[in-house]
Amino acid sequence: MVISKTPFRISFFGGGTDYPVWYEKYGGSVLSTTIDKYCYISTRRLPPFFDYKYRIRYTTREEVNDISQIQHPSVRESLNYLSVNNPIEMVHTSDLPARTGIGSSSAFTVGFLNSLYALQGKMIPKKQLALDAIHVEQNLIKENVGSQDHTASAFGGLNRIDFGGAEKISVKPIIMNPSRLESLQDHMMLFFTGFSRSASEIAGEQIKKTPDKYNELMQMKSMVDKAIEVLVDDNIQIEEFGKLLDQSWKLKRGLTHLISNNQIDEIYERGIKAGAIGGKLCGAGAGGFILFFVKPENQEKVKQALKDLLHVPFRFESQGSQIIFNNPQAL
Repeated sequence: MVISKTPFRISFFGGGTDYPVWYEKYGGSVLSTTIDKYCYISTRRLPPFFDYKYRIRYTTREEVNDISQIQHPSVRESLNYLSVNNPIEMVHTSDLPARTGIGSSSAFTVGFLNSLYALQGKMIPKKQLALDAIHVEQNLIKENVGSQDHTASAFGGLNRIDFGGAEKISVKPIIMNPSRLESLQDHMMLFFTGFSRSASEIAGEQIKKTPDKYNELMQMKSMVDKAIEVLVDDNIQIEEFGKLLDQSWKLKRGLTHLISNNQIDEIYERGIKAGAIGGKLCGAGAGGFILFFVKPENQEKVKQALKDLLHVPFRFESQGSQIIFNNPQAL
């Protein structure tokens, strides 16, 4: 048996420039971090006592005899991609709900591929793991999904990620004063809006409109550089990071009418009025988790203003997808 532990991510800046339709022409950049909330996937060779070959357990339980019969797209296509033919059991659990803007589907694919490789006795480089997961979701499943989520989950950490060119992806950790990193984390507040959405549908609409949103996406990409400058320069007030988040969110919500709605706008305004400097909805939009940048002394006011929402404390993590238990069996 192998158990993988793969972090979810929060994207701060540059989201939307990580779609191939954009970065293959103009190049893309994002600033994101993984957080201490994870999906866990246990994978093992299924014992030969059953009248089926594949037992897949997530929110649904599947017991089938052929990979083509598996309904879970990532499980099906990952098994196909790695040419796994022997009986397999997979069990998935998670710290946070799916379809909520924290990269859960990509983290799942990264974690499952990582566990399958480990079950074969292979420990592959993080970059290959990211590129394999991107290939599975974009080319095999044909999801409308960017490339940042897989990369963040595979590598872990607070990073600038660049897309495009011969390397396809380039990951550069943000090196900053430890006390400033601590301060950045102390200004973060994450709330669950209580409803999820189809990221692929929203992203599909955004991809369609990409050719018409050149100016907005170039501005969003440029904010990556500005945000990093704030983080690494101790002479710039950390609050400037929050102001940039506010500017970026206002740009992002204008990319398509599906990204925000009246309910999200009302939640955001309540947070700002209570003392948040800036914030954004995580992921593609329209639901899930919302992030606020708030001075520590104002956080209780924001909690009270948003007391109908679930506050989810978190910290950054830096390990990326890991194999935390490994008793391999030959496939």
